[in-house]
Amino acid sequence: MFGGKKETVTAIRRKDGTIEYFYLTKNPPAWVQMLKRIPFIRGIVALIESSAIGSKHLTFATDRYDEDPLDETENEKIEKKESKLTMWLGVAVVGVLSFIFAKFVMTLIPVFIANLFRPIVAGDMGQIMLETLFKLILLLSYIFAVSQTPIIKRVFQYHGAEHKVINCYEADLPLTVANVQSRSRLHYRCGSSFILFTVIVGMFIYMLVPTDPLWVRVINRILLIPVVLGVAFEVLQLTNKCRNIPILKYLGVPGLWLQLLTTKEPQDDQIEVAIASFNELHRVEHAKQEETLPENLELLE
Repeated sequence: MFGGKKETVTAIRRKDGTIEYFYLTKNPPAWVQMLKRIPFIRGIVALIESSAIGSKHLTFATDRYDEDPLDETENEKIEKKESKLTMWLGVAVVGVLSFIFAKFVMTLIPVFIANLFRPIVAGDMGQIMLETLFKLILLLSYIFAVSQTPIIKRVFQYHGAEHKVINCYEADLPLTVANVQSRSRLHYRCGSSFILFTVIVGMFIYMLVPTDPLWVRVINRILLIPVVLGVAFEVLQLTNKCRNIPILKYLGVPGLWLQLLTTKEPQDDQIEVAIASFNELHRVEHAKQEETLPENLELLE
């Protein structure tokens, strides 16, 4: 799945070996476009937009993979398309709400665990460090656990294929399977890096507010979620801009480390699908006379 300035495209390989595409145009209202230009707010808007768009693309992929295109008549395809249109808004909302719920869980559980150690570690600084440590352990343990399942491992292989294609394109190399396979599966603009930056950024922001009593700590953690997300997005943007600057390029290294868990080395057939998706996005963007991709390319996770 790849996104440009105005278009997003997903490619899937059907059971018969053919590649099918799903297209979705980004058409946010004017006020959303305005918010996306405001630092610290634009990250939250981009996150909600990506969650909504990503949910629709994933729904398409899961719905279409198991179906045999030879068994479908044109009328059945139209009927299914119309019925699914009514589902997409709900799917998008569920995607956004799922992220918010996960963020609450990952934010609050470490608070309660760290508070259990208050008799041993009573200071605010110590509590914040413990909270961050437990948050990292919870996050990494969860990602590692799910990455061991066959389905998620395959998803992470496609994730790695996306990154390899982007890295190959940015290196000005022809998008062949061999060239793409030779590139790194890690990328500075990955959403996985954003997740880790929310943990690191949160640690510094929490130092500005009290940790005691517990109810105050819980309330300020909830209220600060948008702040942490907004600042973490700006940090992600900064690390991408600094990735070719000596010393400063290491700012993004923690995010790349996390991608060692969230990406896997893809197979050649997966690379082929990723190349097909990228090329189709490139074609659609040019066909609609939009700007070319280098300045506007996004990874949808």
